[in-house]
Amino acid sequence: MAVNWIGLLSIGVFYIIILATGIWASRKSKHEEKKSAGSRSEVVMVGGRNLNIWVSIFTMTATWVGGGYILGNAEVVYDPTKGLVWAIGPIAFALNLIIGGLFFVKPIRAKNYVTLMDPFQEKYGNTVGAVLFIPSILGDILWIACVLAALGGTVSVVMDISSSLAVGISAAVAVLYTLMGGLYSVAYTDVIQLCFMLFGLWLCVPFILTNPYSANITVAAETGLHQEPWLGKLELEDAGRWIDDLLLLAVGGICYQAFYQRVLSTATDAQAKITCYAGAVLCPILGIPSLIIGAVAASTNWNQTTFGSPSPYEQGKAGMILPIALQYLCPFYVSVVGIGALAATVMSSVDSTLLSAASQLGRNIFKNIIYKQASEKTILVVVKLSIVLCGAVGAGLAMTTRSVHLFWVLSADVLYSMLTPQVTCTFFLPQWVNRFGACSGFVLAILLRVLVGEPQLGLPDVLPLPWDKIQEDGHRYRLFPFRTAIMLTTTGTILLASRLARWLSEKGLVKSLCDAETDSNAHYMAPIQTDMDEDEKLNKEQEG
Repeated sequence: MAVNWIGLLSIGVFYIIILATGIWASRKSKHEEKKSAGSRSEVVMVGGRNLNIWVSIFTMTATWVGGGYILGNAEVVYDPTKGLVWAIGPIAFALNLIIGGLFFVKPIRAKNYVTLMDPFQEKYGNTVGAVLFIPSILGDILWIACVLAALGGTVSVVMDISSSLAVGISAAVAVLYTLMGGLYSVAYTDVIQLCFMLFGLWLCVPFILTNPYSANITVAAETGLHQEPWLGKLELEDAGRWIDDLLLLAVGGICYQAFYQRVLSTATDAQAKITCYAGAVLCPILGIPSLIIGAVAASTNWNQTTFGSPSPYEQGKAGMILPIALQYLCPFYVSVVGIGALAATVMSSVDSTLLSAASQLGRNIFKNIIYKQASEKTILVVVKLSIVLCGAVGAGLAMTTRSVHLFWVLSADVLYSMLTPQVTCTFFLPQWVNRFGACSGFVLAILLRVLVGEPQLGLPDVLPLPWDKIQEDGHRYRLFPFRTAIMLTTTGTILLASRLARWLSEKGLVKSLCDAETDSNAHYMAPIQTDMDEDEKLNKEQEG
C-alpha cells in the first residue's frame, strides 16, 4: 500500500496547529508564573487555579475522550465476541464525572491541594504517601501507553509505516508541547483537539453509514450478516462481569490525577462541579461516532473493499478498526478529515496524563521526600524531566501490543483494585484509618491481584475464582466480579487493621502505629498554610 500523502499532510498540519497553540499557551503560563513568583510550580501543575470555565470544560472532556475511549469503543462493538452491550465506556465515564463532582470536588479543594497524593502525605506521612503513589504512577503509565498505542496505530495506518515509529513520533510531539507550558499548554491544546474531534468524527458518520460495502446496521444488529450481531449478548451469568467492568471505569476513574488536576485548576468549587457535570454530558455524545463506526465495520463485507481478505478482525487488527474503517469505507477527502480528527482525539489524553504523572513525581516524591529544600526552579526541571521519562516508558509499552482496549482496562484495573479504597478511606473516613491500615490494605490488594492473575498478561491464576466459563475456542471468561471483590476486601482490611493498630497502641503493646510523620507533615503543609495566610491578609486589606 502506498503512503497516503494527503492523510500524512493533514496530520502534519494538525501537529503544527497544536504546537503553535502550545507555544502561545506557554507565554500565558510564563506570564502567570511572574505574577505568582512564590509558586511557579503550581502554575505549571494547576494553572494558577484560575482556568477559564469554558477551557476547563473542554480540557476535562478531552482528557476523558481520548484514544482509549474512542478506539476502544469501536473495537468492542466490532469484536464479534463482545458487541455494543459491552461498550460500557460512555456510561461509565459519565457516571465517573458525576460521582467526582458530587463527592470528590470539595474534599480535594478544601486545603489547596495540588495533587491527589497531597492528602495521603498529610494523613500518613511522606514515606507512606510515596508507597501509595506506586499504583497511581502505574495507572498513569498504562494510560499513556494506551493513548500512544492508539495514536501510533492511527498514524501507521495512514502513513504505511511501522507502528513503533509512529508511536515514537507521536510521543515526541505530545512531550514537546507539554514541556512548553504545563497545564496551560495542555488545556488550550485540548480546546483545539476537541473541536477537531467533534467536527471530524461526526462529519464521517453519514458517509460511513451510506458506504456501498456495508449491510444495513439495523438488520445486522440482531441477525448478523458477515459476522456475529454487533449488539452482542448479555447473559444472566455474565451480569457480574459486566457490573465489574462498569464499576472498574466509573469508580476507578476517581483515582486519576488528571481528574483532580482539572478540578483544582478552577477558581471555585462551583466551577469545578460544573466542569464535571458538563463533561458527563459531553463524553457519551462524543462516543456515539465511534460506536456507529464499530457497528458499520461489523456489518461490512471486507472482501469487497480494497482492504481485502482476511478481515481486520482475522488479521488481529480489531484495535485499529476505527482508522481502518475511515480509510476504506469513506470517500478519500472525508477520510482525510476523519483521520486528522482521530489524531486529535487520541492525543488529547496523553498530554494530560504526562503532566499528571510528572506533577506527582516532582512535588510528592522529589520535593517532599528526596530534596525538601528544592527551589521552584529545581522542581520545574524535575517535572520536565519526568514528562520526558514518562513519555518514553509509555511509548515503550505502547509498542508491545495492538489492543488499545487492553491498556485502557489494565490502567483502570490497577487504580480500582489498589487505590480506590485508599482514596475513599482518606477522604471520607479519616478518623477511622491510619498508616498501619493503609499499608496493610495496600499489601493485601497487590497480593490478591497478583494471585488472581491476568490471562492477557500471562499471569497465572494461583487463586481460583468461582463462576469461570470456558468457551469452545478455549477462551476463558471470568464471570465473578473479582476486581470489585478485591476493592471491597481491601477497604475492609484498611478499616480493621487501622482499628487493630489503634487498640494495640492504646494498650501500650506496640509503639504508635497510627500517627503520621509529624515533622514531614509540618514541612509539607507549611507552604499551603502560608498561601492561606496571605490570602486572608489580602482579603482583610481589601475589606478595610
